Amino acid sequence: MCTCIAYQNGCRMFGRNLDLEYSFQERIVFTPRRYAMHFLHEPFLEEHYAILGMAAGIPDFPLYADAVNERGLAMAGLYFPENACYYCPEKNRKNVASFEVIPWLLGQCGDINEVRQLTEGICITNEAYAENLPPAPLHWMVSDQNSSIVIEAVAEGVKIYENPFEILTNNPPFPYHRTRMQEMLGLTSQYPQNRFSEFLKLKPYGEGMGALGLPGDASPSSRFLRAAFLSFHSAAGRDSLTNVSQLFHILEQTGVVRGSVCTREGAYDLTRYSCCIDMEKKIYYFKTYENFQVQAIRLFNEELDAAGLQSYEIYASPQIHFRN
Repeated sequence: MCTCIAYQNGCRMFGRNLDLEYSFQERIVFTPRRYAMHFLHEPFLEEHYAILGMAAGIPDFPLYADAVNERGLAMAGLYFPENACYYCPEKNRKNVASFEVIPWLLGQCGDINEVRQLTEGICITNEAYAENLPPAPLHWMVSDQNSSIVIEAVAEGVKIYENPFEILTNNPPFPYHRTRMQEMLGLTSQYPQNRFSEFLKLKPYGEGMGALGLPGDASPSSRFLRAAFLSFHSAAGRDSLTNVSQLFHILEQTGVVRGSVCTREGAYDLTRYSCCIDMEKKIYYFKTYENFQVQAIRLFNEELDAAGLQSYEIYASPQIHFRN
């Protein structure tokens, strides 16, 4: 489970909830331009765009869950079980393992057009990073300053979709969510009018009834619809910090409270962290389930031409600012 949103309101923001029943030892990782990134099949990148994002605690290769590069291209991988289909490496194809997709694209691409060109002929392979780290079934949302796309590796091959909603959650594949959105065309944030019958004096009995029918459960389709409604009806100031706050509020409405979603294995999903990326200033803001104080790392405050990875531990414990 996860929810991803790209948001435009005077400045460009990209955010996501990562919903998972366990920690993957996540931490903020900065990959500088000169840190050589080696891939299983594709040529290694001796130099590339600098990248900042949330990754697994792996010492030598950044297993990013989401990240932004110095050009402002942002990307996130979201859980896509039973639909994600990876293949064995093929000759005359660009063979990229699923765990390599984010650093491979963000290291080389500055916008969506470049992503489209680089992914032409791609084969997303089924190889694991390590024996104890099997390939995770994922699909990806990629956003630049103007638009978003979805990348899905399914049985029919790798599909790339325009994403005018700039939202992504989980199953089913993206075309389902695109179709389901048509069912929401009657929802509004405005005070509703009586369209049932001119012969009945019907009127709302409370505020917010223009959005009756907007689903409130935690299923991927419902979170997709809810995130889209809140994003497109958002009203906030146009400065960056106000938009950071606004996007976190939208993400909260699609988050998972511990105990509300039980997996088939009997564990509880929860929103392990939420992040908001300022795509113009390249600042990565985040907060965790236990620690809702916003933390931030600035990409351009790092040494861009360094040769080694830089990582930051997450302050996951609650931090309360007592005033007396």
